[in-house]
Amino acid sequence: MKLLHQMRATLARCISNQAGSAAVEFALVATPLLILILGSFDLGYQAYLRSVVQGALNDVARTASMEAPDLSCTEVTLVGQVQCAIKRRSDVVARDATYNVTVSNYFDFNGVNRSEKLVTDYNNNGHYDLGDCFVDLNVNGEYDSESDPDAELGRDGVGSADDVAYYEVEVNLPRLFPIHQFLPVSPTYQIRGQTALRNQPYARQVIPPTVCV
Repeated sequence: MKLLHQMRATLARCISNQAGSAAVEFALVATPLLILILGSFDLGYQAYLRSVVQGALNDVARTASMEAPDLSCTEVTLVGQVQCAIKRRSDVVARDATYNVTVSNYFDFNGVNRSEKLVTDYNNNGHYDLGDCFVDLNVNGEYDSESDPDAELGRDGVGSADDVAYYEVEVNLPRLFPIHQFLPVSPTYQIRGQTALRNQPYARQVIPPTVCV
């Protein structure tokens, strides 16, 4: 009985002893707390990156809309100069980043990434059929629909006077915080920006032909 009494007393003391409990509790909450803090910083940095990239794209697009834009880059093509200029404006916060810029142009804003406009729709079904007439924006002799993944919507490049240039930029760079070591996310950021801007009316706009095939 005495041994049993001693065992009960020892067990009671162990249960009531809270020495070191704070360390154990902190260890339990430290990891999720660290993940939450890193995740918050990561989301904030991503939002800042998007703002910087979009601002750089808007600024460069305005400059490129002029007849003889000066983007202070030595690339041969205007699209290459646009990519260079965006990189120079974003590299301060987007270090070790890779940039991919695509530029297409359209006759007006209504045509951006949309099917070529039907001029005549003989059976009034709202879709192109053989014999219907359409505005051949990219002058390839074929009707290009937005529902066709292989369609060539728009024309390559910035275009000419009064055309609407549509810019897309994709920036890839390593994550600033190692959040991907705790969560199933990519170890890199993928930041995108888009803008559409009409070129300056420094000349008469070229009217795309109407084609009936």
